[in-house]
Amino acid sequence: MDLTTLAATSAEPTGFTAWVISVMEALGGPGAGAIVALENLFPPIPSEVILPLAGFTASQGGMTVIGAILWTTLGSLVGALALYGIGATLGRDRTRAIAAKLPLVKIADIDKTEAWFAKHGVKAVFFGRMIPLFRSFISLPAGVERMRVSTFALFTTLGSLIWNTVFVLAGYLLGESWYLVEQYAGVFSKAVLVVAVLAVVAFVVVRIRNNRSDTEPDDVPTVQFARVSAEAPTEEFRRLR
Repeated sequence: MDLTTLAATSAEPTGFTAWVISVMEALGGPGAGAIVALENLFPPIPSEVILPLAGFTASQGGMTVIGAILWTTLGSLVGALALYGIGATLGRDRTRAIAAKLPLVKIADIDKTEAWFAKHGVKAVFFGRMIPLFRSFISLPAGVERMRVSTFALFTTLGSLIWNTVFVLAGYLLGESWYLVEQYAGVFSKAVLVVAVLAVVAFVVVRIRNNRSDTEPDDVPTVQFARVSAEAPTEEFRRLR
């Protein structure tokens, strides 16, 4: 019985899931790593599906569980380095020029972001690899700010290793019920998306209000005093003799 048949516990896999299974059946660990690399470059591809499927493949003898973890982590690193290269090619000056043309974005916002990343960049890369949506995008500012490649690669690998191990092992242990991982992880991903959307909305509302307050004229009346000329005639008093 092949992987496609075994994975179909509740329904026959179709579309993207079926394609992932077929690639892993044909290529094993390298196939899993290649798909994870693509997932880093194209965030809509869900790692919550790929990684449990890699674990499921390992549970069926398609590869070892250690191999699944190592290959997917290597794929994560390759994809992250590609995005890092894009950010480095774009550069700081071009990024600032593009951001300055965006509505509601000020140069001061870019300066604050750069200062924050310079101080917390390592932590952002490490923990960012374990947050849906941000897993890929965190590589771009690292490249723009030219974080040391060795440092970026190290903490990207560590963060990816933790994330990948959790999901691969979950798929390995659940076996034919690997799809449960996707269901529960999907709730977490949606929660992160909601928080991100709310943060963007809050930023836009606050920025619009601040812009309006800066452009509104001051309604407080002012009192203007007439200017008294220094050459105004003075009354002459005659001296009585």
